[in-house]
Amino acid sequence: MSTPSTPRPRSHIGDIPAYVPGKPPTPRPGLATYKLSSNENPYPPLPGVVEAATRAVESMNRYPDMGSRALYEALAQRLGVPVEDLAAATGSVALIYQLLQAFCEPGDEVVYAWRSFEAYPIAVTAAGARSVQVPLRADGHHDLDAMADSITERTRVVMVCTPNNPTGPAVTQAELDAFLARVPAHVVAVVDEAYLEFVRMDDAVDGLATYRAHPNVVLFRTFSKAYGLAGFRVGYAVAHAEVAGALRAVSLPFGVSSVAQAAALASLEASEALMERVDALVTERDRVESGLRAAGWDVPDAQGNFVWFALGERTAAFAAACDEAGIVVRPFAGEGCRVSIGEVEANDRLLEVARAFDRG
Repeated sequence: MSTPSTPRPRSHIGDIPAYVPGKPPTPRPGLATYKLSSNENPYPPLPGVVEAATRAVESMNRYPDMGSRALYEALAQRLGVPVEDLAAATGSVALIYQLLQAFCEPGDEVVYAWRSFEAYPIAVTAAGARSVQVPLRADGHHDLDAMADSITERTRVVMVCTPNNPTGPAVTQAELDAFLARVPAHVVAVVDEAYLEFVRMDDAVDGLATYRAHPNVVLFRTFSKAYGLAGFRVGYAVAHAEVAGALRAVSLPFGVSSVAQAAALASLEASEALMERVDALVTERDRVESGLRAAGWDVPDAQGNFVWFALGERTAAFAAACDEAGIVVRPFAGEGCRVSIGEVEANDRLLEVARAFDRG
């Protein structure tokens, strides 16, 4: 008589690394605490968003528009692209999964910088593909030449996170153009622009012009960061119609809820208030970056809504010191800490901790 066995998942499922979310702050009696661990927008929803979301809640008994037609039309008009070149999903992270599902066979290679967005190796492994992680330069920038050198006949996707999460630097248009000139036409080139609204640099990437010039380029964008809709999970891709259609084909039916679609539409209509908030966050980011450098920290160029501390073995100690001060940051064990730009008081506390911290 045979021994009963339990169902077993595919062999690579056990290799999927766990996603580590930013944890909430530890309560400190008598002290306001701040979460700086998830790159969230510290501002409340943009004007009109709560009202639009509330109206949508009243019809929660109905399925959402699976085609996200109103959102697609608004994005198409704003970006100057055909509706057929858009694909919406539950945050840009879902688009990563969908892209790999659509374009990778088991064993295919996906090239990306490391350290970069934590979801990349998770999604690659879940798809049964193989990660080719190319170390960042010492200054936290992508090494695009090394990434191009890593492309082989098994490469199906390359991903460029700009600005890079968690280190902060962004690639220039000239750097990206030179890299894309070396990417074969059959390889999908992702330009992950989750933080594009915060970029303030010379020769910044023009994602839309890049996508128009390259049929294999896909832009990933999100409403989670600058727009402050992290809790609603809305992201979108801009790609030529065949690629965008593949992303839509493998998407979860009804994935973007009615409330999320309504909130995203209302957020698009509040562009003036959006840029006021983004500019204020950029001003705070630059203040924090300057304060850290004045205190002797060699921090990478920050082009997102966060700063990076390369701490090595002192990572856990720095995270603990921040926690004691009532701010929680995102440590990457043995590498460093990413700290989101938050409220002014939170940023001031970060500077105080950084000035007093013993770097060993």
